[in-house]
Amino acid sequence: MITVRDVTLRRGAKVVLQGTTFTLNPGEKASLVGRNGAGKSSLFSLLTGRLHADAGEVEIPPRWQVGEVAQHMPETADGATDFVLEGDLPLQRAQVALRAAEAADDGHAMAEAHALLDEAGAFDARSRAQALLLGLGFRTTQLDAPVNSFSGGWRMRLQLARALMCPADLLLLDEPTNHLDLDALVWLEAWLQRYAGTLVVISHDREFLDAVTRVTLHLDECKVTRYGGNYTAFESMRAERMSQAQAAFDKQQDRIAHLQRFIDRFKAKATKAKQAQSRVKALARMEKLAPMLTASDFAFEFREPVSLPNPMLALRDVECGYRSASGDGAEATAGQKTTAIVRHVTRTVMAGQRIGILGANGQGKSTLVKTIARALPALGGTVTEGKGLAVGYFAQQEMDLLHADDTPLQLMTRLAREAAPPGTDTREQALRNYLGQFRFEGDMVQQPVGTLSGGERARLVLATIVWQRPNLLLLDEPTNHLDLNTREALSIALNEFEGTVLLVSHDRALLREVCDEFWLVTRGGVEPFDGDLDDYQRWLLEVSRAVARGQEIPKPGAVNAAPAPATTGARGNTAAATAVSSNAAGNGAGNGTVSGTGNGSGIAAVAPKTASGASGAKAAAGASAPSPQTHERGADDRKARAQARQRLSDATRPMRNEIAQIDKRLEKLGQERTAAETALSTGTASPAEIADLGRSLNHIAAETAMLEERWLELQEQIEALQAEGL
Repeated sequence: MITVRDVTLRRGAKVVLQGTTFTLNPGEKASLVGRNGAGKSSLFSLLTGRLHADAGEVEIPPRWQVGEVAQHMPETADGATDFVLEGDLPLQRAQVALRAAEAADDGHAMAEAHALLDEAGAFDARSRAQALLLGLGFRTTQLDAPVNSFSGGWRMRLQLARALMCPADLLLLDEPTNHLDLDALVWLEAWLQRYAGTLVVISHDREFLDAVTRVTLHLDECKVTRYGGNYTAFESMRAERMSQAQAAFDKQQDRIAHLQRFIDRFKAKATKAKQAQSRVKALARMEKLAPMLTASDFAFEFREPVSLPNPMLALRDVECGYRSASGDGAEATAGQKTTAIVRHVTRTVMAGQRIGILGANGQGKSTLVKTIARALPALGGTVTEGKGLAVGYFAQQEMDLLHADDTPLQLMTRLAREAAPPGTDTREQALRNYLGQFRFEGDMVQQPVGTLSGGERARLVLATIVWQRPNLLLLDEPTNHLDLNTREALSIALNEFEGTVLLVSHDRALLREVCDEFWLVTRGGVEPFDGDLDDYQRWLLEVSRAVARGQEIPKPGAVNAAPAPATTGARGNTAAATAVSSNAAGNGAGNGTVSGTGNGSGIAAVAPKTASGASGAKAAAGASAPSPQTHERGADDRKARAQARQRLSDATRPMRNEIAQIDKRLEKLGQERTAAETALSTGTASPAEIADLGRSLNHIAAETAMLEERWLELQEQIEALQAEGL
């Protein structure tokens, strides 16, 4: 158990924690949330022992292994797999012990070292490391590539894999999703859901937190408050707690006012002096409640563009890529070699569009955006801009747009001098007021950009973009360092923006809320993606499955499969769902009778018994013959019932057919899962095969869950039609 008891922590003159107390039980998965600058990373440093509390106690079991993601970029020529293996500290200690024992020719020590190696799982450590790399999006050809050959984002993935490799009792992850695409993000969700240790994660990805965590630690006003539930549940509970606290404060204020009125009215009367004095004492003894004061939410809006050209721009057979100063090959300029990443891009961007750009890391999303933003020249083709096009560009690395030695005020002063929109007040006080809208107040406007946090730099870039009143926004991972409140403010601002938005982001909530169409960057080209994010994740699932089976990769938009992978669970549900759905598939057949006990539809029922206990049929046989009018009415009633049954059968037939198809698919998935589990249990699979089998099990579990949910939806629709009497 982790116990933080009455802890106070200061960083310089700033108080980060004040009298904080909370506990975490073994195996709990918790998110640590709070505004940027609240002290979340400092709390992580406290848990790892890099910082020590100024007061109070932090208790972590002494034998616990703590794992975390290093924040520095690794600089080494070691291979990727070897670099990840170094994160397994027990394995590294055992290997060091073995080398020392061999150097000393100590047989007993060598035996102990081999026992430690066996305990650390040395026999399959390399395959486990490679499975992590493959899950995070590395290709098999990159498994032994030098670390120095990877870009910064991929090196951070290596650091994440290295942290996951450590058999930690406590795993601390600070923004693990920042450099992941959707495919790797979904894989990480599934891995963390299976993780058996205690997890504390800092993330501003709402959907990721909801999928992984079941406890929320909220850091606010130097206090940590524990909530039982994921992020969505936390929001609801916190709102309720704030409402109750405010109601208690208001009630106490009414009580104080009542006592004060009595004191003021009767303190001078001799007959009431004693009662007035007792109320003075009661008022003094009362523990005063504080009003619910919360830091104001961040909000901003994009200014109305000066103009809205339509179309905004047109791309015709454009090639996007880079030019290098050395090398041989096809040269666009003397002494330069061109490397095309995305080719034959022919797209038109219209006013008011909200376009999300999808694709795995390395496919060329950022290259495409940089080309449109004029940060990179097109290698070929033509880019035709509409008259009056004003681009607002947010780069994935904020420092690409900023200078470390600048201050926010210097940056805005230069921007005002070079690109002030017509009628803009460019006086220093006006610029200070403007920066204040983005939380740059007081001395912060004179603070060097290089000393700002990632979230502060992101807000500064947003401030410069808003200032220029663009009509085309190009946003490349704008949420990487933004807290949840700022992400929500960005979402609202983008939805109210009158111009056009092209958005690259792994934040699924932002993509869902902002974009109404998608481009897919894949296989060296750009094409429209006909579907939403759920369709995209289904396509990724099919692509992964096709690659694992050596089949042809399906075309985007042509997939009708399961949603993104979840944990390998739902075992045993397939058979139950199949049994239930087989009954449901037979409902509404219109036969008018029921045999067996499987029917729960209520379409027809056994004839009721009379009061004497005889069946309706027997009672009818013993009754007098009906009159012709009665016979005609009975025939009409039977005909009406038959027609009603036929209408119900016709209305539910497509649903029953789909249920039957789901039953067949669930049965096949059950067979595939059994085969994959059997292959894993043999212990003869190669590292790549183990990774593929693991991904297949994730996909099977995800598709099973989706199909079972769809089966329930169809059954509810059938029951609703039955209730309506169709």
